[in-house]
Amino acid sequence: MSDKKQNNGKKNNKKNQEERRMNDDKKQKQGEETREEIKESGQLILDKNKKKNHIQLITIIGEIEGHDNLGSNSKTTKYEHILPKLAAAEDDENIDGLLFLLHTMGGDVEAGLAIAELIASISKPTVSLVLGGSHSIGVPIAVSTDHSFIVPTGTMVVHPVRMSGTVIGAQQTFDYFKQMQARISWFVSHHSDISEERFEELMMETKMLTKDVGTILEGAEAVEEGIIDEVGGLKEAMEELQKRIERRK
Repeated sequence: MSDKKQNNGKKNNKKNQEERRMNDDKKQKQGEETREEIKESGQLILDKNKKKNHIQLITIIGEIEGHDNLGSNSKTTKYEHILPKLAAAEDDENIDGLLFLLHTMGGDVEAGLAIAELIASISKPTVSLVLGGSHSIGVPIAVSTDHSFIVPTGTMVVHPVRMSGTVIGAQQTFDYFKQMQARISWFVSHHSDISEERFEELMMETKMLTKDVGTILEGAEAVEEGIIDEVGGLKEAMEELQKRIERRK
């Protein structure tokens, strides 16, 4: 009888060791996948908070790519990475909210608007935090969330639509520029507290930038103009998102 117990004990120990080894392997694999995801797309699930909420972190950095790939030395945000991730977060019942960290120079207008429109259509709580800067088409992305923050030293550059490459000097080209600017102005005004008229005034300002048309807004100025909701950092952004998640439950 004692031999049988001994054998059962050995089997249980072996089984426990195997389970621990499998758990360790699983944790190691998850850690490697997390590091790879951060490296490739700057995205991560934050789930170690006290409330045990699962928050999808998405970073929008560098230049926002359009239909053409930028150089290998450029830091970029690719819409083909962001759009599926947003759709997956909306579909995943385990994701409670989304936090966007922005440090972007802008980029392709239509790609940026596509990202902004998709963020705005998400049913789950969303919060954005502008860090170093969120310029040009980064402005619509910053305001597309339910609530937006900017750090005190963060900046936002508002300027007219630009186009690189060959431009045909015709009325139709000018009309296209105006139409594109109107789309941006409409989106920003409908997702923030600034009017279309005031936003276009900032776009066409000629006294601030020496080699360009537009306006540079620092943290508090962006809030005063009604573009961003609050001045704050990561702590404030996380607290706001957690409050919105708890209210939704």
